[in-house]
Amino acid sequence: MTFFKHLFAVALLLVSCFTLPAQEVIYSRYDKFDYRTDAYSVVGMCGGKLFTYVNATDGARLDVYDDAMTKTATVMLDFFPQRIYHVRFVPYPDKIMVLYQALESNKVVQYVAMLDSKGLLKNKPIELSGTRTGIFGATRNYFSIAISENKKWVLVYAAKDKKNGIEVEGMWLDDNGTLIKKSYARFETENVPEHGEVNIANDGSVYMAAFTPIGAHDYADQYWILVLKPGATTIEAKEMPLGERFATGGYSRIDNVNGKVYFGGFYSTARNGRFNGFIYAVYDAATGSFTNTRFIPFDEGLVADAGEKRKGYFDKYLVRQIIVKNDGGFVLIAEEQYVTTRSNFTPGFGYYSFYSPAMNSSVREFHYNDIMTVAYNKDGNREWSTFVPKQQYSQEDDGVFSSFALLNSGGTLGFLYNDFDANHSRIQLATLSPEGKMEVHPVPAEGNDFPDWLPKSAKQVSSRVMVVPCFQKRQICFARIQF
Repeated sequence: MTFFKHLFAVALLLVSCFTLPAQEVIYSRYDKFDYRTDAYSVVGMCGGKLFTYVNATDGARLDVYDDAMTKTATVMLDFFPQRIYHVRFVPYPDKIMVLYQALESNKVVQYVAMLDSKGLLKNKPIELSGTRTGIFGATRNYFSIAISENKKWVLVYAAKDKKNGIEVEGMWLDDNGTLIKKSYARFETENVPEHGEVNIANDGSVYMAAFTPIGAHDYADQYWILVLKPGATTIEAKEMPLGERFATGGYSRIDNVNGKVYFGGFYSTARNGRFNGFIYAVYDAATGSFTNTRFIPFDEGLVADAGEKRKGYFDKYLVRQIIVKNDGGFVLIAEEQYVTTRSNFTPGFGYYSFYSPAMNSSVREFHYNDIMTVAYNKDGNREWSTFVPKQQYSQEDDGVFSSFALLNSGGTLGFLYNDFDANHSRIQLATLSPEGKMEVHPVPAEGNDFPDWLPKSAKQVSSRVMVVPCFQKRQICFARIQF
């Protein structure tokens, strides 16, 4: 079910201050880079330095920067096998955990390695698990990663959707990369289920979304939270009561302090119908049950705030975040996002395009539009709703320049995004107060010959610093934003 599979989680707070202008943008120097073949990511802070990752034709490496974005060191990851399939870094104050998948013959092998505060390998990498790829080679992400909020637990897992069941292989690591627990478990149901997002709590408990898609749009007529304790071989399935409704998309987050899992999403009253409202549910780990499940219809005020161009149509929105307020209310953040295809190509339409006539005649078009933020009180009454207007269109690039980055300054909820059309691009920062008041500030992104920013790949590395990858022709650099 597509709605549940393309979600990402960033922990945010909503507090009272309403000032978050971008004060300074500093770029690193350019390095050679080919978007189609090379890989990159912002690792984060370790030992007081910023680390970034690039895997290009000259090999995989970590680049180390100071606060002025001057490169102070380059560490070659020469222990990586020649063919790397997927890499994930977990930074700590004095070390970095790196989890990577390697293609070895007809197998994908999952490894873990620990680096010191300088990015140097501490011990020999450890093989965690492996699986055969099949006759067509590597075609998917065979192992996935979930990290607890305190980073004390790292889960490496493989989940397979089978007929009438979901098989889960889980490996629990501590913050030194040591394998602590390992288990295999299976969830069975009468219908054909699929799994969604996976979260791990600070006590090591795993919460996996599961659902049974139905109808032309793959709405869910059943939804569960699957609970798997460290090393357990039995899955506890907790079903959310949907009644006669269908879940059409959602997002979950863990409250480690109060031992709860919050769910926010959309619902429809028909298996192939339009979205009719929001779902808000609370699962209590102590009682093992859903203690609060609400279905809140869209009201006329929300529709009016959406504007005439979106009037009554929320069907293409995906939930990106849910924020629980101290009074029992919540704030839900969603973005309109969809993909279309067509068989003819119109040159020059859309600012970013990776299409060429030599490619398949079927062109994928990526659309990322308005951001919706809506707040409800503890009684389920809407307090306010705000729409950040944007229209982002691109071709054959997986929307890499589109969507937005969520900012938490300890004071303001912010959205960093590209504002582009067929002729130009600029970086915008929209800020929201706790009362829903919006301000939009242009980000002073001049310098480095105006590279193209990738906010969706950005990472907040401290309370007021975010690092964003940037492309310029066949080069890459990183922008450090001080708020």
